[in-house]
Amino acid sequence: MPRPKRLLQQTAEITTTTPPDALSPTQGIARILKNAGNNLFQVALPHAQNKPVGSGETVLVELPSRYRNLVWIRRGGYVVVDSEGENIDNERDNKIWGEIVNIIREEKSWRKMKYWPEAFKQQELEYSYGDATSKVGQMPPSDDEGSDSDDDSE
Repeated sequence: MPRPKRLLQQTAEITTTTPPDALSPTQGIARILKNAGNNLFQVALPHAQNKPVGSGETVLVELPSRYRNLVWIRRGGYVVVDSEGENIDNERDNKIWGEIVNIIREEKSWRKMKYWPEAFKQQELEYSYGDATSKVGQMPPSDDEGSDSDDDSE
């Protein structure tokens, strides 16, 4: 049985598609690297001069309970992370750096904002054009090309 339509509408309301004019000083945009389990995600923070502690690192962030079982976060996607979240206890020595405030769904409109990190703009160019040495999407070498080393041994 499919999910009720009200849950899908609630998800759409929670994750805003239009980017805000500015982010707070404790917020930043991060890229999802992997799911660490138990609603924890390992994210990459961009290298930037104006970011607080943790810039240019990979850190653990928590997915708040309002998003759990409602949204899917894919690897390589972008999220807005807050280092001073409600559930983050800085006095306790834990590994959780912050919490996910928003999930970026309409990436095109977010990329046009002035606070979008330059490091993520450069990564997009690398992914869109590919590397010259990359073999992704290419056919494997034929038997004639792969047998050059066999000819030398004769």
